[in-house]
Amino acid sequence: QVQLVESGGGLVQVGGSLRLSCAASGFRVRDYAIGWFRQAPGKERERVSCITSDYDYTYPDSVKGRFTISRDNAKNTVYLQMNSLKPEDTAIYYCATDLRALCSGPVTYWGQGTQVTVSS
Repeated sequence: QVQLVESGGGLVQVGGSLRLSCAASGFRVRDYAIGWFRQAPGKERERVSCITSDYDYTYPDSVKGRFTISRDNAKNTVYLQMNSLKPEDTAIYYCATDLRALCSGPVTYWGQGTQVTVSS
């Protein structure tokens, strides 16, 4: 059974940092693309990062240079390090996978999400 559990969200001031964790079970994170997404109230869901089995990474311009995705194969966990946080980064953050090699396309399996709030 595929399961993803996010943690690490919270309240942080502008310019601060958080590290989100996505603990996976039922599959090996090293074998598939895993993405981080976020959704703010009234806005569409946005993919903020993705890591493939070959360590290819993707970031949109909105977070490039501030967010870093990484993976610990031994812990079967994917991380999202978020630095220089801005109020517009406030959202619920989800990790997700479709158990495929690529970061593009629809996603089937989602975690429950973790709230990130950046205060000014």
